[in-house]
This record gives sequence, C-alpha cells and structure tokens, in this order.
Amino acid sequence: MNRVCVINVVGMTPSLLHAAPNLAAVGKASPWKSPLPAVTATCQATMLTGLSPRDHGIVGNGWYYRDTQEVRFWQQANSLIQGTKLYEGIETAKLFWWFNQSSGVQYSATPKPHYGCDGSKVFDILDHTDCNLTARLGKFPFFSFWGPGAGLACSQWIADAAAIVLREKQPTLSFVYLPHLDYDFQRLAKPSLDRVREVDDCAKKVIDAAHAIDARVVVVSEYGLVPVDQPILINRSLREAGWLTVRNGPFGEMLMPGECEAFAVCDHQLAHVYVRQPEKVFEVEAMLKSIDGVDQVVRPEQIELDHPRSGELIALAKPNAWFAYYYWFDDSLAPDFARTVDIHRKPGYDPCELFMTSKLRAMRKLVRKKLGLRYAMDVIPLDPSLVRGSHGLCPKVQHGPLVIGPGESPSEMRGFPEYIRGLLREPNNR
Repeated sequence: MNRVCVINVVGMTPSLLHAAPNLAAVGKASPWKSPLPAVTATCQATMLTGLSPRDHGIVGNGWYYRDTQEVRFWQQANSLIQGTKLYEGIETAKLFWWFNQSSGVQYSATPKPHYGCDGSKVFDILDHTDCNLTARLGKFPFFSFWGPGAGLACSQWIADAAAIVLREKQPTLSFVYLPHLDYDFQRLAKPSLDRVREVDDCAKKVIDAAHAIDARVVVVSEYGLVPVDQPILINRSLREAGWLTVRNGPFGEMLMPGECEAFAVCDHQLAHVYVRQPEKVFEVEAMLKSIDGVDQVVRPEQIELDHPRSGELIALAKPNAWFAYYYWFDDSLAPDFARTVDIHRKPGYDPCELFMTSKLRAMRKLVRKKLGLRYAMDVIPLDPSLVRGSHGLCPKVQHGPLVIGPGESPSEMRGFPEYIRGLLREPNNR
C-alpha cells in the first residue's frame, strides 16, 4: 500500500484558498457536497464510512437520547458510528479527529479531561501514539481548542504532534484535524485572512512530514462558515406555545426533555425538533414555519436524516440565521452552566462560548481556583447577537467545503472512502 495523509482544515473553502499557498499546492481543489447537517461529527462520520446520516447514525454534533431522556453533545465513543470505517484493517494514525475513543487505530490522540468527584476538571489528552507528545511538546493548550481563548496555539500543537507521529511511526493512513478557522469565522463578520495564512503554515508542517515518508496528501474541509446576523430562539417559541417544560431550582431553570411535548436540539443552522406525541407533529410543524428566520421545516427522511436519533421534524435556518438553544425568558433564571464553557451539559451547541464578558472577572475566578476556593468560570455572555458566523447548510460552492488531492476527487463526502482506497492502491507518481 501507498501512504496517505488526510488533513482536515476546518472551514477552508474555495474562496479562501488563494491565501493558503501550501494547501493549494497539494493538488487540484474541488468543491464537494456535505450531508445535512454540515457539522463536524456528521461530516466526519460520512467521510469515514461513505454512508449518509440515516445509516451511520451521527445526526449532528449531539442529539436527544430517548432512553435516558438526556441531550448529549460531543460524545467521543467510536462505537456511536454505525458502519464500517475507512481505516479498518489499515495501519492508521487518527489525530484529533472525532469519535477517537476506542477507535481501534494503531496511533491516536484526542482531548480527554480528567473529572474529579467534586466537579473539578483537569485538562489532558489521551495519547496512544507511543510518542510521548505531552512530554515533548508541553501540555496540550486546551484553552485554545475551545472557549473565549480559542485560537492558533492548539492547531500549532496538533501540527507539531502530527509531524512527530508521521515521521516516527510512518503510518499507512493518517488523519489530522486543524480547527483554527472555526473560531474567528464564528466570532467576526469579516475575519482576517491572516487566520487562513496561519492555518496554512500549520498545514505545511504536516505536509512536509507526509512528504518525508513518501505519503500522498489529501486536504479536506467539512463545511464553510457563512455570515449570520439573526439568532433564532426556537425553544422560547416552543415554550410560549406551552410545549416545552422546565424545572426551576437552585441552579436555574433546567430543561426537562422527557416531559416536553416538543423541544429543539439546536446545532448551528439546523435543529432537530423532538415531538412526544405523533398527533401533535402537524401542529408543531405549522408553528415552526411561522418563526422568523426559519427557512424550512422538513421531515427527516427528506434530507436523509431518518434515523431513530433524529427529531420528528428538522428545522432549517435561512442563510443569514442560526439556532440558539436558549429556552429561558429571564436571564436571571438561566441555568448556571449557560454562563460557562460546558459543551456536554448544554442541550444545544453554544457559539457564545467563544466570547467573554470580562477578562478581569475571569482573572478573579482563576485566583480563586489557585487558592483552592470554590469557583465557577461564569464568564460567557448570554447574547447570541455576538455570533457572526455559522454553518450547517449547503451554501454556494465558493463558500462551501472542498477536497484537494491527486487524481479524480469525489463530488460528495460519501465517495471519500473509495477515493482514499484508490490512492492507497495506485502507483505513487508524486
């Protein structure tokens, strides 16, 4: 087999490629079609299996677990993906791609904090590369991977780690995830092209390492981020209609999914709407269509999302809008986790975690932490109007995802396994 290195440059689009000469030099760039929703977990599952969400079951970055009556986002268990993965039976390095826990690959690294019984959290990664990455590169900069401090440092660290693993382990197939463009392209209406140049420099480290072991390089992106200026508070509308149930308590109002007649799991520009009683689906559908900013309300089978994990209805935002998960009417009653970076407890994706209410407040909280006092890092604003970029739909091709590589690249993500298997088998004439 030849060697192949796949670099996932999140948010790279044909319209940005002119600012990324190292990526552009990899090969022919072509737009390709993502599944819906065009979000990280769903797109990666489609690329790795060649299946649609109705078959691989990853219907978003998170969904409602009906058996436990919980909404859970950003799960890492590889067993959640249904279907055969592209890398099975091939010596593989999987570096910061999703669903990496117990993936069965030979070399892997993925974020995984330690959680104490008192609610404390210590940031760390799972390193199964046998390369001692933390000892050699320092601690993974977790605060630059997500949150108000998200930025370049994590992509630089991942690129350096990938270069080490490629050169020392020389895997047949490798997957590398560079998230840098995901941050300012959600924070700002007009992000600087410097962010593109920065991730291009990170990618060069991986490209050089891949070439050093005579590996073919393929660059992919999962989606393109588009400007938005309208948050849709879909759960507040459902609550106003009397269908959404909360429980008030010492930590604010908590969503009670199992007691709701209807509620939405918001994931960027798409929302799964779960309706408890089948006879209410038409009534809920009619109301959803009346919400400002909602473009379409469809049944999951219309967009290949008809899997048991999906909602009974799927709401799609207009191109300039996105779905915010907020369900409370009064910010004083917001759940305590709403003002924190808490990706697993929130019943929806929250890009407001990229912002901060006050650096001074955050510094005071850190002082309390260092003194061993109880604290909550409640510095996230409750202002969805701050968010200026989103994704999840299929925008015009110049602003959508792309694939760069040798040969005839696939026109949609479902064709990716066949494409990579072909590169592994064909003569390498690089």
